[in-house]
Amino acid sequence: MPGRLAGKVAIITGAAKGLGEADARLFAQEGAQVVLTDVDEVNGARVAAEIGAAAAFLRQDVRHEREWTALIPEVVQRFGRLDILVNNAGVVEAGTIEDVTEADYRFIMAVSADGALWGCKHAIPAMRASGGGSIVNMASIASVQGEPSVAAYCAAKGAVEALTRAVAVHCAQLKDPIRCNSVHPVGIDTPMVRAMPERLAKLRESGSVVARQAPANSANRLGEPIDIANTVLFLASDESRFINGQAIIVDNSSSVTQGVVPS
Repeated sequence: MPGRLAGKVAIITGAAKGLGEADARLFAQEGAQVVLTDVDEVNGARVAAEIGAAAAFLRQDVRHEREWTALIPEVVQRFGRLDILVNNAGVVEAGTIEDVTEADYRFIMAVSADGALWGCKHAIPAMRASGGGSIVNMASIASVQGEPSVAAYCAAKGAVEALTRAVAVHCAQLKDPIRCNSVHPVGIDTPMVRAMPERLAKLRESGSVVARQAPANSANRLGEPIDIANTVLFLASDESRFINGQAIIVDNSSSVTQGVVPS
């Protein structure tokens, strides 16, 4: 029985670990040819090798348009088409609106917001030539509800969410069969999320105003990368062909629940 992505070619950014790695492994299982990109060459190449012939790794820094103008033609030349783009690459640094530094803000925005924008810009013509496609932008619950300890990250993911709607309407008005949706996870058990308590502790030690905020509700369990990968798979597949320009929240009710959700 063919997989849900049989015959499709997908690019997944930030695929060396975490959510991107989970996406890549699942996409390959479902029949896609997957191109993993990341600045982490060691882990990116390792994951692609473990997946096997259905995967290839290419180094890419998503912040720079020139790297997109090199990447997408190479993918099309090697695999003949482009059907799916998952703009997954993202970074986070702890910092309230009073603590955030210009360097951290520029870096976070460049990876998440700039990376997604350049990816969409250059994927659309390639997908149009392939007869259509699906773009999935990784946003966050941080663009839906207040996350005061990561103010710059909230700004970046809010930009990704708004960009998603602009891309969806652009393609719809041009009558291009290209969809664009965003996924908004709550805390997921990834290296980035696991590193946050230590980063917040360092902020508190430095005298940050974060020390005066109420602590995050640690009783809510983390999701697993596969919980997000399954959602991304659905949006990438033809099963979601009538879903476009939407923000899909994956948070086990956290954003609509007062208090603790028992594990």
